[in-house]
Amino acid sequence: MAGIGRLSTKGSVLLLCDMQEKFRPNIFQFANVVGNAARLLQASRVLGIPPIVTEQYPKGLGPTVPELGAGDLKAHAKTRFSMLTEEVEKELEALGNPKQAILCGIEAQACIACTTFDLLERGMEVHIVADAVSSRSHTDRLFALSRLKQSGAFLTTTEAVLLQLVQGAKHPNFKEIQKLLAHPSPDTGLLAFFSSL
Repeated sequence: MAGIGRLSTKGSVLLLCDMQEKFRPNIFQFANVVGNAARLLQASRVLGIPPIVTEQYPKGLGPTVPELGAGDLKAHAKTRFSMLTEEVEKELEALGNPKQAILCGIEAQACIACTTFDLLERGMEVHIVADAVSSRSHTDRLFALSRLKQSGAFLTTTEAVLLQLVQGAKHPNFKEIQKLLAHPSPDTGLLAFFSSL
């Protein structure tokens, strides 16, 4: 349903932005953010949602971290902040121009923000998975999420995405998704975001 942010497996794409080796020591809650993104990638495979991976200047910032579980996917190299490079645009067209993007990765105030703006301008609905997005600075992360919400993106969580995509226990893949929910998502420091509202 347009406008209210109801996620659907049809017409969605999972965007995994720049979760690379050199960022590991500097990104706030890196391991937990990547762990949540990895669960989303596993779910996308179960539910048939195509994933797209990018890497920011991989020659300098290294490859995508192995724990994401994206080793079998082609990572699109980029130097601009937005994920929407010419290559990614072509991939989106080949996928039939999905209407919804589930977005996670780093950094919130840079690549996630620029990607969100481009997707919104393209007419796509953007679902930013807040507990699968981060920055070097927690302040930048929280202000970026607030700013992107003002621009029209939906803020959500890993668990909320997984549950919305299956809609209930009668979904044929519910049991597989339920396994991904066996342990709650770790606290990634987002309570400060809500206490400031």
